[in-house]
Amino acid sequence: MIPRRWLLLAEDNDYDAELALRTLSDDQIPCDVRVARDGQEALDCLSRRGDFQARMDGEPALVLLDLKMPKLDGLEVLRQLKTDERLRAIPVVIFTSSREEADLHLCYQLGANGYVVKPVDYAEFGAVLHAIKAFWMAANEPPPRAVRDQPAEAPRNAELTTAPTGPPSPARSASRRLRAPTCASQARMLSDEK
Repeated sequence: MIPRRWLLLAEDNDYDAELALRTLSDDQIPCDVRVARDGQEALDCLSRRGDFQARMDGEPALVLLDLKMPKLDGLEVLRQLKTDERLRAIPVVIFTSSREEADLHLCYQLGANGYVVKPVDYAEFGAVLHAIKAFWMAANEPPPRAVRDQPAEAPRNAELTTAPTGPPSPARSASRRLRAPTCASQARMLSDEK
């Protein structure tokens, strides 16, 4: 029997947590939702400590993580999660009201898989959560156990940030042609069509 997928919602705001629970608990894409009301509780749940020692299910398919929480803030939770060999492969989407560029930058630097600013509008809030849930709980394939269990590799930033030298190889030229357009290039294309 395949265990039911679940997600962890780390949210201290009662109103946002209740709204998120109602939205995420719909039956369109079945999953269980656990709520942690502070950063320490989130880490305890993930690490099976304290009240969560008896938790029998596997790892969550997703952690939805608020940044501004008591005890441990979301940045510290993310830092600890992504440096723990047992937990680092769990996808983490930051779900926060912060539009600060420094928070956005640091979250991605620490290994966040996504960063979503909470919409203020009720309908938009629900629509965004439905989209997150549809992707991470239905469309996305979680990493296989072999990937989750292997030690982290050293970052390969040099390969990613170093510009190639010399004439472009046929493979490199082909990969450039196959890249999807960015939002900025799509906006330019749309404005050129007008």
